[in-house]
Amino acid sequence: MGAAAPSSSLPSLAGQCRRIRVRGLVQGVGYRPFVYRLAFELGLSGWVRNDAEGVDIEARGPAPALERFVARLRSEAPSLARVEGVEQRQAAPEGGLPGFLILESRGGHASTAIGPDSALCHDCLRELFDPDNRRYRYAFTHCTHCGPRYSITRELPYDRARTALAPFPLCPECGREYGDPANRRFHAEANCCPVCGPRLSLLDARGRSLAGAGLPTAGDDPVLAAVALLKAGKIVAIKGYGGFHLACDAANAAAVAELRRRKQREEKPFALMLANVASVGRLCQLSGDEAGLLELPERSIVLLRRRAQAAPGAAPLAANVAPGLSWLGCMLPYAPLHYLLFHAAAGCPSGLSWLAAPQDLSLVMTSANPGGEPLVTDNAQALSRLAGLADAYLLHDRDIVVRADDSVVRHAGGAVQFLRRGRGQTPRPIKLADDGPCVLAFGGFLKNTLCVLKGREAILSQHIGDLGNAATVDYLEQAARHLLHVLDATPAAVAYDLHPDFPSSRLAADFAAARGLPAYPIAHHHAHIAAVLAENGAQAGRSKPVLGLALDGFGLGPAGELWGGELLRVDGAEWQRLAGLTPLALPGGDKAAREPWRLAAAALWRLGRGADIPAFLARRYPDLDPTLAQGIGQMLARGLNCPGTSSLGRLFDGVSGLLGLRAKQSFEAQAAMELEGLADAWLADHGPLPPLPGGWTVDGAGDLDFAPLLAWLAECPDPALGSARFHLTLAAALADWTAAAAAREGLSTVALGGGCLLNHVLSQALVTQLVARGLSVLEARQAPPNDGGLSLGQAWIGRRLLSLGHD
Repeated sequence: MGAAAPSSSLPSLAGQCRRIRVRGLVQGVGYRPFVYRLAFELGLSGWVRNDAEGVDIEARGPAPALERFVARLRSEAPSLARVEGVEQRQAAPEGGLPGFLILESRGGHASTAIGPDSALCHDCLRELFDPDNRRYRYAFTHCTHCGPRYSITRELPYDRARTALAPFPLCPECGREYGDPANRRFHAEANCCPVCGPRLSLLDARGRSLAGAGLPTAGDDPVLAAVALLKAGKIVAIKGYGGFHLACDAANAAAVAELRRRKQREEKPFALMLANVASVGRLCQLSGDEAGLLELPERSIVLLRRRAQAAPGAAPLAANVAPGLSWLGCMLPYAPLHYLLFHAAAGCPSGLSWLAAPQDLSLVMTSANPGGEPLVTDNAQALSRLAGLADAYLLHDRDIVVRADDSVVRHAGGAVQFLRRGRGQTPRPIKLADDGPCVLAFGGFLKNTLCVLKGREAILSQHIGDLGNAATVDYLEQAARHLLHVLDATPAAVAYDLHPDFPSSRLAADFAAARGLPAYPIAHHHAHIAAVLAENGAQAGRSKPVLGLALDGFGLGPAGELWGGELLRVDGAEWQRLAGLTPLALPGGDKAAREPWRLAAAALWRLGRGADIPAFLARRYPDLDPTLAQGIGQMLARGLNCPGTSSLGRLFDGVSGLLGLRAKQSFEAQAAMELEGLADAWLADHGPLPPLPGGWTVDGAGDLDFAPLLAWLAECPDPALGSARFHLTLAAALADWTAAAAAREGLSTVALGGGCLLNHVLSQALVTQLVARGLSVLEARQAPPNDGGLSLGQAWIGRRLLSLGHD
């Protein structure tokens, strides 16, 4: 079936017939209705349909009109579309009927893309708060320009029957919208209304309807009741696009503390959701770029510098939302349900004017994943897995097909930098410089992601998470199956991290063995640099060697070394380690990464001050058990369970320990984040600081040694000054070290990879100094520089190894 133009305006069939193929992100974004209206405007006959390769068009009419039609297919495409190719050829008509039709979709081998989830558009927002509109305060208001896409898609082509909306047949009114070419819901697959679409419900902690359950219910309205609960200090599990959030009032310190207790999340910062940019601006310092980043359809969590004091009129933010940190992670509403929560808190005003003013409500919105397990997506699963965490559940009956955590970004160095790619970004592809066989990569242990290389695109999965529990490993396996299915991709090879004990490595090896595929273990830091080269392919060149500066917390070297501060020469699939940071002992092994005081002791030992360890630790950490300090000294003296590491992440921990900032870390990189915040604040108040004179040396093997800097920091009485000097000395030393290696190797390009590059004080100073030394710098922009981008680098290397004939 299809929609035809009115007979009174039908063109003649005289003229040419062209078959046109449009490739890219052209399904689920209103592209077919756009083609229909364009053809009608230009007086063309023919048809348009979705298929597995994108959009297929037959257009008939005069040659000048056809030329305009083809040109406008790209230049005037809908805002959420991404047209990557328009191909045309002369053809005999497949159908001779006059008019222009939208035909049923056709399946086949998928080579098209499905779009990521997108925030509510302005037109739908206007309807949502119009009391005279039939979708007034309806939590599933969407059109072709907005709403969930990837998270509701089971397979391509993108049609309602293949989405989570399949169980909700269109009512007559929605059906008329769906079939009306003049309506923005024309062929909108997620179209629905209160008559035919999903519905909300609010349940108490035991899964009973809150009506009559003794909690504030505001009648039978689930949204009003949920807001009443939030204002009363309760924790509410809220079902969104890609999963559930656990929400509480961010101004209520007791509610935040209770959420921390239930989630066993002592100090790790919580993300915030606020109604609009004006509300965010009362808590954070906002540049124009950052305000624009908040309002993009992706609606990522944006890291923003917090104000020393909230602006006048702002509701006070509980200090335990992000304790000890100078940055807040903020996002704006993206689902209609989120807007409804703020609307209810504002008293349910009519129209949109209320959204231009700051709002008092601020919500903690943290992923509903108990014990580091995957994000909860299913209603029944929520009631069981979130038992004891949530006081109430704001649910709906539309399935979440694909779970996806919120993306996290920051604006740094004049560009957007990803900390995590998830909802709103997945499965948006990264363009590659060249084509090749399909490769599937399984990532690492922390911040795991998958990556599929298909043709000239790299598709990163949503954030999977840390593989420290069986549930997340199962999720990784499920995500791999779904990603390959929705992309209709068949891997010719598999790549994974060199570490044999990572669950992702074992899963990848099993996957490859079951299918008889080549499986390539990839060195961790080679993959970090390769990820940057993959997304910068056009600049880096396919066969041009570069220097790679890999700076992170942990990665295994080929002989089992504990690396993390490495200078590499990278030439595609080939690499060579040129030098690294001088190793620092890890007294207690992995335990040292969680207890910076241990690394402070290791730094003192490096400086020949082993005898000073007990007194130093007693001065910096008076609550530390003195016997532990004695024991660490003995471990270092005997070399017992004290492996060495070149990790820059551990050097950050050691500096935190020397400055007396933190004895224990309650989450990964906490000490480094606090150092970054101190340095940022000190530099903002005092201006640039020169690096410590003589603060580093380079030994005969070319390794970079920060012993002089560590000695100065051990005696520094001001942690903020110490942190600022550490950052700028570190940047200067790395720039000198890299520039010297570039001169020796005859190279002029350096690629920066690894999680330490998320430190904006370090990365901005380092890039500035590398450029000043005449080097071209490549950075991670489309993928995170941390382990969330490892799978991209693994896949890129794996394709090259396969092309070279490696088994």
